[in-house]
Amino acid sequence: MTRPDPLPSLRNAAAALATAGQPEAFFVALQQALAEAVGHRLFTIMRHDPAAGLNRRAYSSDPAAYPVSGFKPVNRDHPWTRRVLVEGKAWVGRDAADIVWAYPDHEKIAGMGLASAMNLPVRWNGRPLGTVNLLHGAGHFTEADAVTGALFAALAVPALLAVD
Repeated sequence: MTRPDPLPSLRNAAAALATAGQPEAFFVALQQALAEAVGHRLFTIMRHDPAAGLNRRAYSSDPAAYPVSGFKPVNRDHPWTRRVLVEGKAWVGRDAADIVWAYPDHEKIAGMGLASAMNLPVRWNGRPLGTVNLLHGAGHFTEADAVTGALFAALAVPALLAVD
């Protein structure tokens, strides 16, 4: 699968960091930039709260289905948590079985017609701040998308720090 050159979209997302209305202005720009560069049908940003053992939703492209007030408990023993939050490595789920493995709300996700995901860690100063999450139809995301997506996710550091 060929993707467009991500540099113009990356440039737009980076420029949004300088605009007023943060962090919302950046989150909207990041959603648009990743839609152009990689594609998604659902886009969320979660802020990791290690003290509470939760990932709290900071942004959602579908606030009716996934409101910003929502959260997901962190299962510290799950391999997804170790990979994404502890090791800081992206996770790509390619099909419905992967979604079932990774997400406790997999039935809701399937009901929305989504069957692949890409979770991009956002880290600062050696610790996880959260994740940028993209979902789409089965087979949409690749490991190359995760490499590109990591560049976009790194831009989310100041915006996620502002969520505190």
